[in-house]
Amino acid sequence: MLNKKTEALMKTLTTEKVSVIHAAFGDTPHVVAFVDVEKSLSVTEKLEIAFKKTNSINEAWWSNEGVTAMFPDKACRSTSMGDMVLIGTEKYKCEMSGWSKI
Repeated sequence: MLNKKTEALMKTLTTEKVSVIHAAFGDTPHVVAFVDVEKSLSVTEKLEIAFKKTNSINEAWWSNEGVTAMFPDKACRSTSMGDMVLIGTEKYKCEMSGWSKI
């Protein structure tokens, strides 16, 4: 069994944080969350995980595991068409169906 420090180190080797940016509905673009995703996943898989983890289904999305909320208020809307996700240095916009690279 690994100790907590070793587990934390292993997590940094296998996961990365992507930024979720809300910009739809006339919002001034701002980061609302960092979402942990597996490094080995495809870009599309990382985008879909970020989208799913920042949408409220049965409970508030900021309670989801692997999500770090970055908004100042008590609540935040779910990620929608027109919002963006930053993976490394590449930004993607959520479209009606899928994602477009910006």
